[in-house]
Amino acid sequence: MCRHNYTCVCPENGEDIPCHKIKQQYQEQEPEPEKLFSIKVSSLPEEKVNLLQQVEVDSSYDLKRWPNHSEVVEELKEMGKIAGPMAFTGLLLYSRAMISMLFLGRLGESELAGGSLAIGFANITGYSVISGLAMGMEPICGQAFGAKRWSLLGLTLQTTILILLSASLPIGFLWLNMERILLWCGQEPNITSMANTYIIFSLPDLLAQAILHPLRIYLRTQNITKPLTYCAAITLTLHIPINYLLVLVLNLGIKGVAMAAVFTNFNLVLSLLTYLYISRACKDSWPGLTKECFKGWKPLLSLAIPSCISVCLEWWWYEFMIILCGLLLQPQASVASMGILIQTTSLVYIFPSSLSLGVSTRVGHELGGNRPGRARRAMIVALSCGVLLGFLAMTFTIIMRHRWATMFTTDPEILLLTSLALPVVGLCELGNCPQTTGCGVLRGSARPTLGANINLGSFYFVGMPVAILMGFVLNVGFVGLWMGLFAAQASCVCLMLFMLLRTDWKLQAERAKELTRGDGDEEEMDLGEKEVVVLVK
Repeated sequence: MCRHNYTCVCPENGEDIPCHKIKQQYQEQEPEPEKLFSIKVSSLPEEKVNLLQQVEVDSSYDLKRWPNHSEVVEELKEMGKIAGPMAFTGLLLYSRAMISMLFLGRLGESELAGGSLAIGFANITGYSVISGLAMGMEPICGQAFGAKRWSLLGLTLQTTILILLSASLPIGFLWLNMERILLWCGQEPNITSMANTYIIFSLPDLLAQAILHPLRIYLRTQNITKPLTYCAAITLTLHIPINYLLVLVLNLGIKGVAMAAVFTNFNLVLSLLTYLYISRACKDSWPGLTKECFKGWKPLLSLAIPSCISVCLEWWWYEFMIILCGLLLQPQASVASMGILIQTTSLVYIFPSSLSLGVSTRVGHELGGNRPGRARRAMIVALSCGVLLGFLAMTFTIIMRHRWATMFTTDPEILLLTSLALPVVGLCELGNCPQTTGCGVLRGSARPTLGANINLGSFYFVGMPVAILMGFVLNVGFVGLWMGLFAAQASCVCLMLFMLLRTDWKLQAERAKELTRGDGDEEEMDLGEKEVVVLVK
């Protein structure tokens, strides 16, 4: 019998039910759909109120058992609401990048080479850093949303934007000196000059990215994903005429392509801000501009810096592969084939990346709401989907290995190299898809340092030596470099799964409490004559 002797009210028929009767019925019956009971707590002491707030956790399903069919379907629906729109948004952004490359190609070979070099330099030194730092806010916002600490979301958004703006200053200084750096590295002067022009006119994009990345995370962690897709679609339709006007009508050349990309990103930022202002969808989580955003950066930086390192380590690996291609016996064909394959992996990556964003949000919500069992369920379902995506990607690359490169070139040497490497790329995706999904679980549970350590060990202590050994020592050549990436992905996914399956989810729920600790919202703490809703499974 319940020693607290509370009386619950069933909302279905208004009947008073003693608490011990609920427990007895729950123990005797098979698991049923969730039922809600409300308990009047206006006169309860604080310790009993705290006990009631833990009822859902205490009655959660066993953390050691696997989810049943209905639970899997429910989780797939919840995750799909986030991952589906994010995948479509990713395809739209990928299309926008392809449009920019097409306009660069129309300008000539030097402009295409210079623009590609500038984009690669910007990815390594700028965009990877900004994207990685922004991910530090993801576990805080996700868990704060689950814990109903609304004001913490807006405060974290403001703090993250300030951090990214601060990081943009040294990045901008580096971009201003890119021409000297590339010439010192031995790059061809004409291509370097084109690249320098492109990156100088891309400098305002740092401001747009410093706002855009945190804003997207801020919305997604509140399950607001469709507006992101709609705004991305609108800006994509504007991207083509903007490029046409600047590049072909005004004859700005490579400057116009860079400016068009900047205008498109600012259009996306403005469209999202306009949506928020009109819809007031985030009125509860936006406390207004506050001086508090200048304080307490340490908890956010402790997550942002490892997240940044993890992202950069993976992004930089592909740039390192391009450099190694230039040292092979067929450097021109190898670099061109590598470019095609990296574009292919970028396209495939959209889907596991969207799944990663979805599971990160779901895990954050459930841990923030003190529901470790559901967080574990989200992990299991997402990893299963990641494995399925890996098999689909591998099947696609094997089937298309003789046809895919013909979409980009007719050069027989490039076609041969690409067809030989695509099956190995498929094996890489077999590991990359669940590994990317696992990174989302680590982000949602605020463990980016673990992800950074796994990426460092896998890509640089396993993958790099294997790539050099196979590509140069054993003379396997171009395919040998991709074998190095396969070794990196295989070790990465094994380490990731090992760590995730050993996760203490109750401990992660306690960590989430610490991460989102605070006085709480006024509405949440002032119980008064209200009723606390208790979920009984």
